Amino acid sequence: MHNSIVTDFSDRKMLEKYSSAFTLSDMEIFIFPELFYPLVLANIMSPVIWEWRSDPWFKDIEKRGFTFKANRIKQFIIQNYVFNLDLATWGLTTKTREIDRFRDFFDMDHLRQSNALFGYEGDKYYFDIDIRKHFGLDKFNSDVIPYWKTETIEAMTAFRMKNNFTTGAGECVSLSALYAATMFVIGRIPLEKIFLIATPLHSQNFINEKEGLITNNRRIVTKNMWFNGTSLSEKARRALENEKVTIVSHISGYIHIINNDATIDRKAYSLFSSRLREFLITDLTNLIFINFLRFKSKYKSLFQFECECSDKKRYISLEKMFEYEHTSKFNVSAEMRAQLIKEIEGDEFHLSPLSGKIMLNDVERIIEDNQGKNITVVEDQFNKLNGTVAPETIHEMFRDLEDFIHTDPKLPDEHKNYIKTVVPDISVEDSRDTIIRSVLDNADKSELSLLTLYVYRQMDMIDWLPFIKAAIERNPVCFNDLKGKTISEVYEILNGMSDQSIYDGNRLALPDEVWNFRCGDGIEKALLMADLIISRDNKAEVLIDINNNEVGLKYNNQHFDFTSLKSFKKSISISDNSFEIKCPTSR
Repeated sequence: MHNSIVTDFSDRKMLEKYSSAFTLSDMEIFIFPELFYPLVLANIMSPVIWEWRSDPWFKDIEKRGFTFKANRIKQFIIQNYVFNLDLATWGLTTKTREIDRFRDFFDMDHLRQSNALFGYEGDKYYFDIDIRKHFGLDKFNSDVIPYWKTETIEAMTAFRMKNNFTTGAGECVSLSALYAATMFVIGRIPLEKIFLIATPLHSQNFINEKEGLITNNRRIVTKNMWFNGTSLSEKARRALENEKVTIVSHISGYIHIINNDATIDRKAYSLFSSRLREFLITDLTNLIFINFLRFKSKYKSLFQFECECSDKKRYISLEKMFEYEHTSKFNVSAEMRAQLIKEIEGDEFHLSPLSGKIMLNDVERIIEDNQGKNITVVEDQFNKLNGTVAPETIHEMFRDLEDFIHTDPKLPDEHKNYIKTVVPDISVEDSRDTIIRSVLDNADKSELSLLTLYVYRQMDMIDWLPFIKAAIERNPVCFNDLKGKTISEVYEILNGMSDQSIYDGNRLALPDEVWNFRCGDGIEKALLMADLIISRDNKAEVLIDINNNEVGLKYNNQHFDFTSLKSFKKSISISDNSFEIKCPTSR
């Protein structure tokens, strides 16, 4: 049996970091990048993913190859979790409030350069559509921003209990942490091969196996898919094409775009950088050129294709051929072109070449004859073709083509001060119990392990102060719904909810989780009530007394009783933005 680990929270930065381990907002992870990987480990420690090993969907998966495993995991996640970025899920805060939280130990100008809601404009796609309008923030004043808390696997799975949801759900950071944990537990992919990549507007993973694999929200992207020109690959490419990578997180540590210190293993980061760059570059082939035209649709109109029908030459615009792709199982690529042409109506073809359009047949010969040569050589050959396409248009197309076949990711500078840290030794051969024991055994000397216990909510092993701070200060979801209700009425509502926590054992949900999923242990319900009381009157004094299954809340000469299925003895005093937690040894 491990004893609770004592941590000094007299330093405000330390308290904010460990309190952030429970709410895990996008901003908190950006400021404290060491919080990112503990979520992966917390999900690995959770019983939820280990139960999937018994699901018939994954029967004998350990005997299959990497591609099969990845696709099986992808389909399971698609079927069981949706992407959710609703503003109401985790509530709203303000820029002013968040800046006040962190200004003493983080440069706010750096925050504005790297966070979309604080003025970042790196991805012109989001900038052009007005990011606040895109996320539904235009109905609030410009100071209001969402919390966007990253969900644990328990919270993601609990969405199925929420109105209008039939499955689990999560935002992109949650999904990347889920994918990383599932690739390890179900796919038996070593953690050393899994890298989490955060940009200001997105989060995805790179799995360093075979040619590499990117997980993107609920889906996966292989190298071939990256260059196939479809709408899925277009969305997957957006972040790495347009944004700076702010954090790369790994079992060995992290590297941050701003921080000079990095804890990631230097060789691991170098390998990641080179392998990711290999993934994002390809040679120009006829197939890649067709995929590019699918990707950049404005250039389709420049081309026509010559074919033979009943021994007669026929001509068709490339635009028309791409139109038929949408309703066919065949596509414009050379391998399937003949089958696609058979499905095209006869009156779509012309007896004479189309005026002003470049012949795709000639283009493909040029590309074939210049394999491996510089792209400028191919461009020069293009300009010699018959057609009335302006050289400026050809030049613009080739610059876009060059960007398509070669993405240069804007990674954190590798010239950092690398600090070696202690991390738990975790293998794909380990059982869940062995992994939990490894994290526990390292928690007194490894911050990664200790933070994992906080993210995991292992309340009998950690200090409660950061948890109570998070619960009272950053859980606003119930406030509007309970507006106008007396505390006695709120008590009756809470008593009418299920007493089952979404977390097993001696782990606790936050008030927002209790309210979103309409269930909670007596301790969790009492904390929700305290959260609401303090939000209405920050001068209020609330006392929560926990004696194993008996939980009492005292406020304003009123006493409210709850029942707990957890095993704790705590006395929690909340008053005037201060928190005191005592552990009585006897009653």
